[in-house]
Amino acid sequence: MTKNGIILVDKESGPSSSRIVEKIKDLMKAKKVGHAGTLDPFATGVLIVLLNQGTKLSPFLMSHDKAYRASLKLGIETDTQDLTGRIIDKKDIGSLTYEMIKRSTSQFIGTIKQVPPSYSAVHYNGKRAYELARNGIAIDLQPKDVRIDYITILSVDLPYVWFEVGCSSGTYIRTLAADLGKSLGIGAHLTSLRRIKSGPFHVDDALTLEQIAHHLSSNTIEEVIISLRNALKGMIEVEISDELAKKIRNGYQPNWEELSQEHISSFNPHDYLKIITGEELVAILRKDEKGYNIIKVFT
Repeated sequence: MTKNGIILVDKESGPSSSRIVEKIKDLMKAKKVGHAGTLDPFATGVLIVLLNQGTKLSPFLMSHDKAYRASLKLGIETDTQDLTGRIIDKKDIGSLTYEMIKRSTSQFIGTIKQVPPSYSAVHYNGKRAYELARNGIAIDLQPKDVRIDYITILSVDLPYVWFEVGCSSGTYIRTLAADLGKSLGIGAHLTSLRRIKSGPFHVDDALTLEQIAHHLSSNTIEEVIISLRNALKGMIEVEISDELAKKIRNGYQPNWEELSQEHISSFNPHDYLKIITGEELVAILRKDEKGYNIIKVFT
């Protein structure tokens, strides 16, 4: 049986993220499989796939900041804001320059309001937005705050622009592309998208489905599965005894004094703390004003 943890998949263009999860589940004969952040079918790049107990890590991994490399085509707008959609407007791009495009990106840096695309998985009145959009039902999605850390223009060959973006979780890069086109007065749509980073995990460390299949046939798959403990890079951890770990897994709520150690003196309210024994992740706690709450237990 496949161990618990996560595996980094370099998603190919074509299949949905859910389809990749199904393929991994079949390949690895895992009991439970999920992922930590959808990529559109046409997109490629790092997809964090969660294995067995690793599915409990979803809320901690999905909130990671992301980085993408992408390209857009100026002068053409589509109803999906990407190359898979129907063209809804065309404009002449005129005499745009690299400097004009670069200057326009500056208004999107920082915390901005972004309206999710109609063709998205956002819930609207109990249904997915894309289900309503496909049926021709107009919807009024509300803007939400997202954070853009940087936009680097990599190259320009009009009408195409290649760029890299660092952003918060929940940012739609196709919407960013469309909004950039609107700011230039000519519209745009996304033509390619590759997620190169999700939190501390880089696409250079991700594997294709073929590479994963090779590891399985070579009995080396455990070498590329990241353990539950190591999947939560950067989270403060406390090591406890095997005896206390067993009690926590059976529902025991330990006293804060049983966990307190010098190196967690900087543990702030609402921070998460991982409890380990050896290399095993036992639980994730969250501190509040009164003490702490056990958020997840791993068996």
